[in-house]
Amino acid sequence: MTSNDFVDPRPVYTRATEQAAAVIRTVRPEQLERPTPCAEFDVRGLLGHIVGGTRRIAVVGEGGDGLAVTPSAEGVADDGWTAAYDEVRARVLKAWTSDERMTSAVRVPWGEVPGHAALSGYVMEIVTHTWDLAEAVGHPFALDPELADFALATARTVLPDSRPRDEQTPFGTRREVPAEAGAYERLAAWLGRTPLSRA
Repeated sequence: MTSNDFVDPRPVYTRATEQAAAVIRTVRPEQLERPTPCAEFDVRGLLGHIVGGTRRIAVVGEGGDGLAVTPSAEGVADDGWTAAYDEVRARVLKAWTSDERMTSAVRVPWGEVPGHAALSGYVMEIVTHTWDLAEAVGHPFALDPELADFALATARTVLPDSRPRDEQTPFGTRREVPAEAGAYERLAAWLGRTPLSRA
């Protein structure tokens, strides 16, 4: 596949951020210390990582160095996560409107890649973290399985079936799932996550 032969991830990323925003709107202050399937974060920490990570990919889309941006958010009040994410979400969607950005090389934590590959990776990240958050707050609504299918296809492309967990590959060893598992359960399992109900 050449750099000009790819599935444009922007419409999927837009939908993924809409879904993330909808889940974030359901989070109540008393849920912020709950655990998540992303073991290093409670809900508050995960929200900070989502906001900070979205800021990072906005900087990348704007032509900046994403490695210079820490994927965390400081100073957000307990009732301010919806506004914080909405603000950075508007910025990231604007940053990636250029068709040229899809084929130009960008720097992200896993290397220098074409823009479309970077944004596909961030689809995988936001879809997975949205599932993490939904798990933690009790699944306020059904998540879009098409987003999980896209994220899983990306994960299978960029992450080997068995890999060490380190800074370059911050995901656990793939878990087995039943053949009838849903899209999000298959995505979570590929990334080494376990639903909280089974943890």
